[in-house]
Amino acid sequence: MKIFNSIKWRLQIWYGLILVAVLAGFGFTAYQLESNSQFRRIDNELQRRIGVLKNALHHPLPRRGQNAGRPPFDGPPRDQNFDEPPQEGPPPDPFSGDGPPEHNARRPLKFTLPEQDIHFFDVSDPHNFYFIIDSSREGPELAHSTNAPPRPQERIAIRSEPVNSVSPRLLEPPSLKFSNYHARREILDILPSGEWMRVGCFITPELSELRSIAIFLTLVGGFILLVGLAGGWWLVSRSLHPITRISATAVKISAGDLSQRINVAEAESELGQLAAVLNSTFARLETAFAQQKQFASDAAHELRTPVTVILTQTQMALARERDAASYKQTIEACQRAAQRMRRLIESLLELARFDAGQEVLKRMDFDFGKTVSDSVELVQTLAEEKSVKIISEASPLEISGDAVRLAQVVTNLLTNAIQYNRPGGEVRVELDSENGLAVLKISDTGQGIAPDDLSRVFERFYRADQSRTGAGNAGLGLAICKAIVEAHGGTLEVASELQRGTTFTVRLSLAS
Repeated sequence: MKIFNSIKWRLQIWYGLILVAVLAGFGFTAYQLESNSQFRRIDNELQRRIGVLKNALHHPLPRRGQNAGRPPFDGPPRDQNFDEPPQEGPPPDPFSGDGPPEHNARRPLKFTLPEQDIHFFDVSDPHNFYFIIDSSREGPELAHSTNAPPRPQERIAIRSEPVNSVSPRLLEPPSLKFSNYHARREILDILPSGEWMRVGCFITPELSELRSIAIFLTLVGGFILLVGLAGGWWLVSRSLHPITRISATAVKISAGDLSQRINVAEAESELGQLAAVLNSTFARLETAFAQQKQFASDAAHELRTPVTVILTQTQMALARERDAASYKQTIEACQRAAQRMRRLIESLLELARFDAGQEVLKRMDFDFGKTVSDSVELVQTLAEEKSVKIISEASPLEISGDAVRLAQVVTNLLTNAIQYNRPGGEVRVELDSENGLAVLKISDTGQGIAPDDLSRVFERFYRADQSRTGAGNAGLGLAICKAIVEAHGGTLEVASELQRGTTFTVRLSLAS
């Protein structure tokens, strides 16, 4: 079912089942405790009354004309035959069934409840206590109270053997038996002499009270369940609301609006932290798409210029017949445009390899100071053409890395410092160690870079101003330098002041 695919519904159903189980367990326990308390109180009253009956049955009231003790001796029985020899052995037991039939039949005993105990079975009592005393399991009644119910057709079978038989099990009083029978609660006790004694009471008030308690517990439990389910639904909906916002924002972003962000009020929750991470991801994604778009536009622009030159020169050469010198000039122009295209394509491929992590660096320990000195010597001719003086203070420092790639970085930074310097200016090169790092600073005395453009000088194809563009410069040199330095685990930073010059700082780890 679709409802079980929803996280909200699954949480709500699980929470509801747990709440139902807890409420049902609590209600059942409370009902059982109250029920046990009610019946325990009634059972105590029943045991108290059956004790009164047993005491009265064991000590009956004296008959008229007799003392309370042993009857007076009145001589031998009239029908006794003194000529018969006395019987040996114990006298026959009237309850054993071994004597004559007239002795085996047990006489019903008369039972009268003492006046001081009549109040225990008062009919005005709300519980209406009653008693029934039977001579045996199936024998006639000895006595019963006036409010006793009719004798049931079936009795509870407590013992399988006849109660009149002599049995060692009857020497000890059996345990009391409690039972409920049609809104009555009874206690049954079988005396050692064979009498069955039942005392009971009507428990209609208790049953009505327990029924009211059950209804009350059900209503309260139902109310708590409804409030709990409503509160759980609100809590689950509030907890999962950021997921709805995340989904809605993702849909807008997938439609092309990369500026959308997730607005989450509870930033400290788990979903709030997830939303913050997604917002950061969306921001980087927007920046990457913008850079990609700008990169494609700049690359197309840079490639369009040499292609236009080549097409223009070839069209002019094919328009009419020309002399050999004109054809040579046209071919040289096409060659220069093609070389510019080649350098641009190689730079793009180089950046692409760095971005993909596919550029292989040949790491080895070498003297970075010597690499800097060689690079200074390499660009010395260009500095002389621009009337720029180079001052180099490079200390010998051993680092680990690709010497060729790092020499490319130094040469590129020196070329930029010379090219964008003023005539008669100078370039200062300093290499020293600082906090376990090799620090290279290349400073020029040129026109500097504006603060608005300073944060973008490492962007691909970016040029602060077209007047700073030299021949063949596509704006990829600093981007390549930064990629090479970061691939070595270092940093490349820039600081500049207008009309005072620019300083590039490279930091690399020393060899261990």
